[in-house]
Amino acid sequence: MNPIITAADLASELAGPRPPVLLDVRYQLGGPHGRPDYDAGHIPGAVFVDLDAELATPPGAAGRHPLPDPSVFGAVMRRAGVSAHAPVVAYDAAQGWAAARAWWLLRWTGHTEVRVLDGGLAAWTGPLETAAPEPAEGDFMPAPGALPVLTADTAAALARSGLLLDARAGERYRGEVEPIDKVAGHIPGAVSAPTTDNLDDKGRYLPPQALGARFAALGAEPGTEIGVYCGSGVSAAQEILALELAGFHPALYAGSWSEWSQDPDRPVATGPDRG
Repeated sequence: MNPIITAADLASELAGPRPPVLLDVRYQLGGPHGRPDYDAGHIPGAVFVDLDAELATPPGAAGRHPLPDPSVFGAVMRRAGVSAHAPVVAYDAAQGWAAARAWWLLRWTGHTEVRVLDGGLAAWTGPLETAAPEPAEGDFMPAPGALPVLTADTAAALARSGLLLDARAGERYRGEVEPIDKVAGHIPGAVSAPTTDNLDDKGRYLPPQALGARFAALGAEPGTEIGVYCGSGVSAAQEILALELAGFHPALYAGSWSEWSQDPDRPVATGPDRG
């Protein structure tokens, strides 16, 4: 299944016989919280999902956004109306980070019909509503393991044997700034691949051919084992979606830099080179 859907196609499906469950996952790193924006106006029928509280466990040794407990995640999805064999569409404001996190989690736990609204709410030209819906309980039961994940150790090994992409901004990769975590730099051997380069100037994903050329220039080839990390495992999901559009099937290092940089024994590279 194509992992993205246009606003026009979404409008058509919502009016059709098999409308998707809508998840509004608006989120901004460091705030403000996305719920007030949801309450001010959302796509009709969309259910708000809180990334910090419902798509992650509390921050700690495993990073700032550790993967949620599957049973808790499943309960959140069922309350939102998600069922095993019904389509789901997630959206955020525009850049696709939070929506891709929901997409990745559903895919990882076995849901096969989930997509992200290309361009986010900014691309939607239809009506908005302010009332929160009360969907019927879904039946989705998560079964983790459908997508590959990396640990700190396997990410380090992949940086040497395959291609490990760092999805953060280039200045964070190079160690010039670090606004969130205590240590600046990148995992030795990782390649800088900011998520902003996956989108056009309207916040929509580049065509698959353009994405394929982008990742090929970074070292991705057919058969290459690829992993992705970011600051805390959120924006990396957007990069994974872009890689899937280009025909690759990468693994996510969920702990990402926020986990890696907590251990003083783990090496840190700085500068523009892989290290």
